[in-house]
Amino acid sequence: MGDALSVDVCIVGAGPGGCAAALQLTKHGVKALLIDKTEFPRDKVCGDALSGKVMRSLERLDPALVLQLRRQAALEPSWGVTFIAPSGKALRVPFSRETGIGDAPGAILPRMEFDHFMLQAVKRDGRVTVLEGATAKEFTRTDDGWRITFAGSSSAVVLCRLLLDASGANSHFARQIAGLPMEPKHHCAGVRAYYTGVSGLDPQGFIELIFLKELLPGYLWIFPLPNGRANVGLGLRSDMVRKRRVDLRKLLTDTIAAHPQLKERFANARMDGPIQGMGLPLASKRWPISGEGYLLIGDAAHLIDPFTGEGISHAMISGVHAANVAAEALAAAQNGVIPHAALNDYDLRVWKRLGKELAISTRLQQLADRPWLFNFVVNKAANNPVLADTISCMFNDLDMRERLKRPSFYLKLLFG
Repeated sequence: MGDALSVDVCIVGAGPGGCAAALQLTKHGVKALLIDKTEFPRDKVCGDALSGKVMRSLERLDPALVLQLRRQAALEPSWGVTFIAPSGKALRVPFSRETGIGDAPGAILPRMEFDHFMLQAVKRDGRVTVLEGATAKEFTRTDDGWRITFAGSSSAVVLCRLLLDASGANSHFARQIAGLPMEPKHHCAGVRAYYTGVSGLDPQGFIELIFLKELLPGYLWIFPLPNGRANVGLGLRSDMVRKRRVDLRKLLTDTIAAHPQLKERFANARMDGPIQGMGLPLASKRWPISGEGYLLIGDAAHLIDPFTGEGISHAMISGVHAANVAAEALAAAQNGVIPHAALNDYDLRVWKRLGKELAISTRLQQLADRPWLFNFVVNKAANNPVLADTISCMFNDLDMRERLKRPSFYLKLLFG
């Protein structure tokens, strides 16, 4: 990059949240730059599940993208989720009342494939400048925005009026500039690996969340992929990892090898590649996600669902809101100065959209810490369609917000 590049908006991080923000900004005609520290395609340690919320977010950006995504060879259609309680009782929750008819509401696709797909969509559109392999090193506040310099090149400079940080769970900007801390009680540590030859994978692509007593309040997951592969991992709240002094990689392999519910299924399985770790900042606590001249998106904003681990859709949803608020703030600028109040609206919109669902997820995470109570809820959900449907909506986002507004919903949830 030679001379300084000047844009209205700089998006740091080209994952799903950053790409969603970029595609939405093009609808507003905003001059933007999307940067990422790595070259794509690149891997992202994740469970790889694309919930119904992800598919709907993609459809709102561009219906053609959903059609293109469904044609990806590495994609496994997913029709639901199976919860397995500590008691061993399974609750099978379909994403659709018409399982097997039409297109599946959800999917499972390795993040290397999905993130590359999203960035290619931005590149094909062509209205947002994309810069890969550029690590943002310093963020300096200026009179009318930000000055960003990059590692490895003193001459690389970007000047922007607004900064959208979508650089993930380990965001330097979110930690050092925005001041969002890593609190172990509101953070999850996870590991995952790919396996071939796992038996008992669901033919309809149901993802499995297995709540073993020794892992609570975390869980082990098995997400099926095409050709007999599976994404297998586990997550545990970081305060529990410290308290129990757990080696998560060893815990994963030991659990798979010895647990009665798993050892037969993995008897002939082979691990493909190494076990990799991840950090997940959870939305069980709210932090300010906007500030002077910036908006935080997705994992950088600590928006990961504390119960399901869902992060991709929340990144995309917040990315779209960030783009809308950024465009409105730029339009409201007076003498080139963007009023801070115009950015405050971002927090309100994101929490209005996700707040109630995340509050329920936080309660469910707390519930999962008590095996007897979690067993009770799974048993109850098996006989309570309203509760089972609620869990489905957390993944599929059908009409969750509307039903949460009705007092009658809570009566049905409690008493069936």
